Amino acid sequence: MNAYIKDIAYYLPVREVTNEAIVRDFPEWSVEKIASKVGVEKRYVAAEDETATDMAIKASECLFENGNIKREEIDFVMFCTQSPDYKLPTSACIIQHQLGLRKGIGALDFNLGCSGYVYGLSLAKGLIMGGIATHVLLLTGETYNKYLHPRDKGNRTIFGDAASATVVSTTGIAKIGEFSLGTDGSGAGNLIVKSGGSRMPEKQNDIRFDENGNPLSSDFLYMNGSEIFTFTLDNVPPLVNDTLVKNCLEKDAVNQFVFHQANKYMLNFLRKKLKIEPDRFYCCLSQCGNTVSNSIPIALREAMNDGTINRGENVLIAGFGVGYSWGGTVLRFL
Repeated sequence: MNAYIKDIAYYLPVREVTNEAIVRDFPEWSVEKIASKVGVEKRYVAAEDETATDMAIKASECLFENGNIKREEIDFVMFCTQSPDYKLPTSACIIQHQLGLRKGIGALDFNLGCSGYVYGLSLAKGLIMGGIATHVLLLTGETYNKYLHPRDKGNRTIFGDAASATVVSTTGIAKIGEFSLGTDGSGAGNLIVKSGGSRMPEKQNDIRFDENGNPLSSDFLYMNGSEIFTFTLDNVPPLVNDTLVKNCLEKDAVNQFVFHQANKYMLNFLRKKLKIEPDRFYCCLSQCGNTVSNSIPIALREAMNDGTINRGENVLIAGFGVGYSWGGTVLRFL
């Protein structure tokens, strides 16, 4: 038995934040500088009362409207998020109820960031191959903007909110290959929101600003950009090579590389280091930003829509980031 992606859909919140809007808050920047350095022209931000769960439900409804799967066929729900509605209960249980799915199914959350979609595919494939499920609804959803300090101009230019819905099944449009996965928890402190969990439950109200005016606080997202960049350069090329080996492929046999859409500078650096031609390296972050675990499924959907990915092609996907965590696999489109 094999596991396949059957369909993908995604949802972006209504509120659109353009570079022009960001420049109004940070006049020392320019629209051109943001676009050239980060590669993002606009991003979408969840409403104050809109959660990752809300968006995952909307992405699921978009998927059901496509008509390739019926909601009564779903027999497992997995939700990847670092923005849960509550400490408990599990958001996937709420999603099962809100979508009107059957009660005799499994449902769980898992907490991962930029590698989350690849990890989710590996878990869904395991459920299919183990005969535990036949139609897994794999959801991703993030509202990182709720974790950003208003004066955090760097991260506000990068991150967008979004949700995606993918059906992994016994038949479909893309066969899921073998996986390469990795973890290095020593880098946990380089991309973190410290307060709000059991280790530090109360807000610390410890905001301060570095020499460049960037906010530093336990209560908001902190990202050590230089360390994240170093981690990426050290781990993504070996990840790509190991993914190729595990799938018995040469690099030239891959038609498209779809990486986590981190930022323009990082992606270009990785592409050149890996010696991948621009026309085989798909990027689409300009219109929605870095959407964390949603970036790969959004890119896959867009690449299918615009004809970049076609039947009979191999697509290598790679996610990497917070954790540290990374993962890759190859999708064979049928």
